[in-house]
Amino acid sequence: MSDPTNPFTTPYVPPRVWSPATPSGGAFASINRPIAGKTHEQELPVGKHPLQLYSLGTPNGQKVTIMLEELLAAGHAGAEYDAWLIRINEGAQFGSGFVEINPNSKIPALVDRSGPTPVRVFESGSILVYLAEKFGGAFLPQDIPARTETFNWLMWQMGSAPFLGGGFGHFYAYAPEKLEYPINRYAMETKRQLDVLDRLLAERRFVAGDDYTIADMAIWPWYGGLVLGELYDAAEFLGVHQYQQVRRWADEVRARPAVIRGRKVNRVRGKPEEQVLERHDASDLD
Repeated sequence: MSDPTNPFTTPYVPPRVWSPATPSGGAFASINRPIAGKTHEQELPVGKHPLQLYSLGTPNGQKVTIMLEELLAAGHAGAEYDAWLIRINEGAQFGSGFVEINPNSKIPALVDRSGPTPVRVFESGSILVYLAEKFGGAFLPQDIPARTETFNWLMWQMGSAPFLGGGFGHFYAYAPEKLEYPINRYAMETKRQLDVLDRLLAERRFVAGDDYTIADMAIWPWYGGLVLGELYDAAEFLGVHQYQQVRRWADEVRARPAVIRGRKVNRVRGKPEEQVLERHDASDLD
């Protein structure tokens, strides 16, 4: 039964014209806004390497630092990079320098200064593809069927993870009030996605086949992190023990040295020894 004194249980009747609530509530209320663009002038630092990454060690940020560390582990010396911390909870992504790289004001964002004209790359999936192609097709098969299968699962992650993060994660962990309908809605979708992966990984070692690819790097920080109990404190709630093939894959990927290194970069949570706020040299991760 609804309680007219409680705005979270009173049925919501949308107004004819929407306007943002003041305050909007939730963990990210201070940075949520209905417009794009810069809020302040702030130039971004530039380090000594051609690749300049501006990011935070969220699942989306981890995709790119894992890729960069995998490239270095594979012998691609040109993948050396500087990783600068962007504190999104403080609104650093709305600084003028960051907005010039990514008008959408989301991490991660990369600038490749190896050529005569700097190249900006934003959206984590786009960065993974850019780096794979820059380094001769590393972690991206070149034959059409295998390449297409890799892209299939990369795009699956880009389209599916917002339901996990912005849907389930937001309403389960970050919303100002726990509401049954949205939590149930997104828990169901999250479990469906885990089942998709579990069925897939029952038939193959890695997401796109026998080889480790950028599809694994994209999917692991979200869904691997979830079944390993590292996202939203929701492992028990979602019954992630059911997804044994996802867990098998998640454990294998987690054990890769480059993954261990990459997930430390720009990280501001977890054990102190796993947090490397900025990375400018390989020794920073030792």
